Amino acid sequence: MLNDIKNDLTAALDLNQDSALLDQLVAGESRYIKDLKLNFKTALQVDPDQDGLNQKESHLIGLAIAANNKNQSLVKYFTEKSRELEASEGEIAESVACASLLSANNILYRFRHFVESDNYQNIPARIRMNIMAKPVLGKELFELISLAVSAVNGCEACVKSHEQSVKNLGSGEKRIFSAIRIASVVTSMDKLL
Repeated sequence: MLNDIKNDLTAALDLNQDSALLDQLVAGESRYIKDLKLNFKTALQVDPDQDGLNQKESHLIGLAIAANNKNQSLVKYFTEKSRELEASEGEIAESVACASLLSANNILYRFRHFVESDNYQNIPARIRMNIMAKPVLGKELFELISLAVSAVNGCEACVKSHEQSVKNLGSGEKRIFSAIRIASVVTSMDKLL
């Protein structure tokens, strides 16, 4: 039964290679593999009324997290699913670009937060962020993806800033929490592939 769940999971993700870690879960008869499959499915099968996200948005968030985590299998999966959901090539590219930009920002702002020095706070970042000015994704979705990536990367200052920006742009807590749930579940899947 657990092997069937693993096979369903790898087929759904169109994985061509075996996953030694998933195989270990099966060999050890870990029920977690069932949780993993259900968590992944549940996180991505969003209902706009309940979760505040639509399918395309949920998969673009997943793509950004997969890119942030450098998981090529998940990047491929989310890119294909985003295309099926009619995401434009610009939206797909910007989700990936957002992950890269936020990785740079998260390191810089996390450093500033950790050392708590006014001197560092006053030094210009000198990191170009032109895509933030007029994002293809729209300002609110770009900020939401930025929030999710920042949460994965553990930057408190960026999480607080992007969460406030998303709220200021009219987003509610359901939408925000759904994006964070997607980020957490995609990251948990990443650890085993």
